[in-house]
Amino acid sequence: MTEPARRELRIGGTAALRPTSEEEAKRRLAELGLRAREEGLDRLAGWLDVGKDTDAWRLGAALSLSPHLTALAERTPAVLDRLFEEDAGDRIRAIIDELGHAVPPGASEAAEMTLLRRAKAEASLLIALRDLFGVADAARTTADLSDLAEAAIRRALRFCLADLHARGQLALPDPDEPETGCGLTVLGMGKLGGRELNYSSDIDVILFFEPDAPAIRDPMESVEMFSRLGRRLVRMIGERTRDGYVFRTDLRLRPDPSAMPLAIPIPSALIYYEGTGRDWERAAMIKARPVGGDPEVGAAFLRDIAPFVWRRYLDFVAIADIQAMKSKIDRHRGFEGIATAGHNVKLGQGGIREIEFFAQAQQLISGGRLPALRTRRTDEALARLASEGWVAPDVAAELTEAYWFLRRVEHAIQMVADEQSHTLPTIAEELTRIGRLCNFDGLADFEAALLKRLRLVQSRFAQLFSEGRAKPEDETVVDALLEDEGDEAALAWLGERGYARPADIGRIVHRWGSGRYRAMRSDAAREQFVVVLPSLLEAFSGGADSDGALAAFDRFLEGLPSGLQFFSLIASNPRLLDLLARIITASPRLAETIARRPHVFDALLDPAFFSELPTRDLIHERLTAFLADARFFEERLDRLRIFASEQRFLVAVRLLSGVLEGEAAGLAFSDLAEAILREVLKAVDGEFVRMHGRVADGRIAVLGLGRLGSRELTANSDIDLMLLYDHDPEAEASDGPRPLPVSTYYARLTQRLISALTSPTAEGVLYEVDFRLRPSGNKGPLATQIGAFRKYQAEAWTWERMALTRSRPVAGEEGLCEEIEEAVREAIRAHQDDPLLTDDVADMRARLDVQKPPRGALDLKRIPGGLTDLEFLAQWGILTGRVPLGLVGQPTVAALEVLRAAMLEAEPRVDGLVEAMSEMTRIMQILRLGGDKAFGVADLPGPLADRIAAGLDLADRSGIEPQVAQRAQDVREVFAALIPYRRDAGS
Repeated sequence: MTEPARRELRIGGTAALRPTSEEEAKRRLAELGLRAREEGLDRLAGWLDVGKDTDAWRLGAALSLSPHLTALAERTPAVLDRLFEEDAGDRIRAIIDELGHAVPPGASEAAEMTLLRRAKAEASLLIALRDLFGVADAARTTADLSDLAEAAIRRALRFCLADLHARGQLALPDPDEPETGCGLTVLGMGKLGGRELNYSSDIDVILFFEPDAPAIRDPMESVEMFSRLGRRLVRMIGERTRDGYVFRTDLRLRPDPSAMPLAIPIPSALIYYEGTGRDWERAAMIKARPVGGDPEVGAAFLRDIAPFVWRRYLDFVAIADIQAMKSKIDRHRGFEGIATAGHNVKLGQGGIREIEFFAQAQQLISGGRLPALRTRRTDEALARLASEGWVAPDVAAELTEAYWFLRRVEHAIQMVADEQSHTLPTIAEELTRIGRLCNFDGLADFEAALLKRLRLVQSRFAQLFSEGRAKPEDETVVDALLEDEGDEAALAWLGERGYARPADIGRIVHRWGSGRYRAMRSDAAREQFVVVLPSLLEAFSGGADSDGALAAFDRFLEGLPSGLQFFSLIASNPRLLDLLARIITASPRLAETIARRPHVFDALLDPAFFSELPTRDLIHERLTAFLADARFFEERLDRLRIFASEQRFLVAVRLLSGVLEGEAAGLAFSDLAEAILREVLKAVDGEFVRMHGRVADGRIAVLGLGRLGSRELTANSDIDLMLLYDHDPEAEASDGPRPLPVSTYYARLTQRLISALTSPTAEGVLYEVDFRLRPSGNKGPLATQIGAFRKYQAEAWTWERMALTRSRPVAGEEGLCEEIEEAVREAIRAHQDDPLLTDDVADMRARLDVQKPPRGALDLKRIPGGLTDLEFLAQWGILTGRVPLGLVGQPTVAALEVLRAAMLEAEPRVDGLVEAMSEMTRIMQILRLGGDKAFGVADLPGPLADRIAAGLDLADRSGIEPQVAQRAQDVREVFAALIPYRRDAGS
């Protein structure tokens, strides 16, 4: 007969465990076997009495390495015996699920405390064994510990809430579900919030409550009542009894713990965070997660606190603050260098905290703009930073592997004696014990593996927090220059870097150090500026006119209202300095934009800046994410202003850098304006409806005209708009709390729209708008009913129909937009056979030649044969039917392509119109970066003229004006042939 197969405990895993010694392992197994027999567990006792090649031997090794696990096993050997029938992982989930059951009626606090402690003891033994046996990795272990802690908190909280209800101090909506509607939320912070709990962690929690919750019977007593509940909760979970404890509990992460109560009203908490909250509290809130209490209150609090945690702007001051926080920890704890014996794997150099800070600093910087980065877990944060391009994938992978390795070491340290320690032993024998708990055979292998990770983490952390610092010798030279403008060594250093007049540059730099400029008045701003100054001087020395470039930067700096965020930004991103130098020397308009609103520079930090084209879908996706946290109407408008200014700046810099050419830039500027208009109209309409209600069957839409209508906006274009509406013919007034007559309703709604777009605030202006193209111009009503629009356009002048060829609905109710499109086409279609149409177009162009002569060779709109001629040709093509109506509201170049195909045989010279339009569009878009008064190459900054030459494939800037003149002459000849001007045309 064959011997029956040996029955094993259902733990699993194949990790080899070496005991402290064979004798110690045998002794531990023998003592556990005796306890099993005392409990009548003969099956378990027999299983323990075996040789080395069994799971029982691995259990003996684990017990020899951990006195804490030995104590747990010997206290309740039935926990192990149960594993003959039930898998250890399944049992852990069952324990957690059982804690989620309703508290039995009449249960006592003592009974609940016993239940919690026994659940913790059993679960923690099983979690440790699965870890040591290699079944569960560190991520699974931390998740199980976190779920256990959360279940314990919920169980104790439900008991406390039910007791308050029974005493008449709370009026719970559903006593069977005490947490629902109770008004209190328990936030898990730190590793509990991130579901990354250590084996012997404290758990950090904060109690907030909604003072207006209906469950609160006496609002005057609510703070004291919930604070008493907090103390009871801590006692139930953290107090040591003969059954041990559940989790040590810490409430010191709450706002101002020396002054605030244990339970804090949410309005008070929000005032604190928004008024005096610090960066370390922002970092702490990244991991905040409701782990108990009223789920609606918890979710609402996280929504309300989001603007404090996730700033609208990129926040590079956070890097300095987090670095200072880590330095303070190092100084306070005495951490210097990297070692194994005695090293703190959490707070020491190269430790877990540096990985967490590496991720959190970058989450704080960019999480306001990228909601994908708002994740609590460190490993997920690293993965998302890599996927969004903020961290190199190999760096994220290295740090993630190091993070989980160090977490495993941390667990091993804590498993020995269930102490909240993160420090490795100093005695070799004890250090070997930790190595073996991490499945290393020998001390040398463990130390080598540990040192490898610690050094890697320290290196990556140092790179993040020291990026942008110059070489020490360069810092010394610049420091000397700030002290003495005539320092010979410093002036020589400037000369070596290509500055032609070092003495003049020295005086400028010395002036920066004097604190005269607003941007340099705070100590923190000056400190950041000194950090970046050597690199800045290097960046401005690389061009053809280094002295002029630095003088331009001096003018920029003089106009900068504040400097801390801006200097922190470029100190942390030195690769931006070359781009900054190019912007300041080439584009006064963009430099002025940075000076007025330095945060627009944030847009350049997107890792996809040079590779990603700003498509409609992408703009919509980014805008939706950026608006997600906006709670109020004005906040929504401010976010729209921020987004619009940043994105306009981003497109302009791409244009300046050659990443985009003029045609693509026009589409991007226009798509951005359209996206903004849709959101502004939605916000204004919602706010207006709240005050005045709706008109029966009311619909509104915005028609874009001019460059917006043809998707050819430039960096500084106004936008031409017309608001149209429709409603129930029987309606006389709106139905809101402050009703308005129909005509007044839509006129005021339009005024609100104009105000939202044009009102200057600290965040700037969205767009300058022009409503003069509406029916009857400035004399007509601001808003036009769709029927009146149709009627007016049926009798409109030729120039008004020309304007319609560059129109398209850009926002509003979809059905009305379709009606407007058809009304526009019908207005054009009805007049295609007008015998005076061509004469009218020719007459208009002739009048403009006289009334608005060109102001220079690059006044592209006014020069004969310039953009106006090309636009008139495209419009004439649409009005006469030579270009189909499907090209209404499309870029001019698209209409010219069709016109060329239609007219090429009759007039071969039309072949050059498309290329002429492309070239002039490219020039116009770049010219708009230089200001409003640049009408010749001599008026342009040299780098901007060079950019135009590059866009035209010219050898240098001297060829720009001759090229434009030749193109314009060719276009005017075509115009004269197709649309001849006759002096008797109007008679």
